Amino acid sequence: MASPACDDAVEQLARLLDQAEEPLKTTFQNVHQGYPTETLVRFLKAREWHVTKAHKMLVDSLNWRIQNEIDSILEKPIIPVDLYRSIRETQLVGLSGYSNEGLPVFAVGVGMSTYDKASVNYYVQSHIQINEYRDRIILPMATKKFGRPISTCIKVLDMTGLKLSALNQMKTLTAISTVDDLNYPEKTETYYIVNAPYIFSACWKVVKPLLQERTRKKVHVLRGCGRDELLKIMDHSSLPHFCRREGSGSSKHSSSDEDDCFSLDHQFHQELYNFIKEQALSQELIKQGSMHVNIPDQDPEDAKIVEVIEAEFQKLGDQNGSINGDNKE
Repeated sequence: MASPACDDAVEQLARLLDQAEEPLKTTFQNVHQGYPTETLVRFLKAREWHVTKAHKMLVDSLNWRIQNEIDSILEKPIIPVDLYRSIRETQLVGLSGYSNEGLPVFAVGVGMSTYDKASVNYYVQSHIQINEYRDRIILPMATKKFGRPISTCIKVLDMTGLKLSALNQMKTLTAISTVDDLNYPEKTETYYIVNAPYIFSACWKVVKPLLQERTRKKVHVLRGCGRDELLKIMDHSSLPHFCRREGSGSSKHSSSDEDDCFSLDHQFHQELYNFIKEQALSQELIKQGSMHVNIPDQDPEDAKIVEVIEAEFQKLGDQNGSINGDNKE
């Protein structure tokens, strides 16, 4: 789309937002962190530059934030710490470093995440806390360090251990992806897929044609652990631990906990957890129990993709005779 048309769309959306009620404008400040134009562009991109649709998406997201008290979610630690450690061991995600351009590099252990040590509410709460910490703390720090607006990240998705039994986690995964798609659009610059087994390749073949071209272009399936390709855009110290040598995989015991960015003992998770505890103490808010966040209705196109993935998993399961065994990978 030509730049003048883009500028016009941004201006139209900004004017519409100016008419919003004050609580929406207040939560929008937490979203844009001083860069409202870039934020409007993200929502416009997510709706193919259709101003009316982007406005509805943004207002729905701001209302979701207010109704679920997202602005104060970084004041609500998951306690006791043993429960939080269990979540970190079964929801594998962490910040491994930064790209050469200053973008945060988030590692996700897709294949080894089991989401089986806590309720869906806890996993959703933890995911949103990481999103909010990224947007309010990590990205502003990167912006200051590199002297230019940095509002997106890179994700390296490790498919080691992906099995057909991943169907069992579809409810949790769908909840998290729906929250991201509708409330944190266009926050990921590029997705790098590494250590991809057969089952991923089979699913990718049927899902890829369903994705919008904008999304397809973001996804890069790398050979093996992807080390050589990733070293073109980041230093070795920023590589996720599962990319540092061929065949290393994402085993939780393949490196020390300080190097394993999934571990609660890693610097990123220590800083995140301590930040939330300190915010809670300052507000005298520490209490046990998960925070219930309403999951927005899934976009019909995304629901279709989930159906296709489930059908492909079922087909692969039928071919291998069992959906719960150690199937072909």
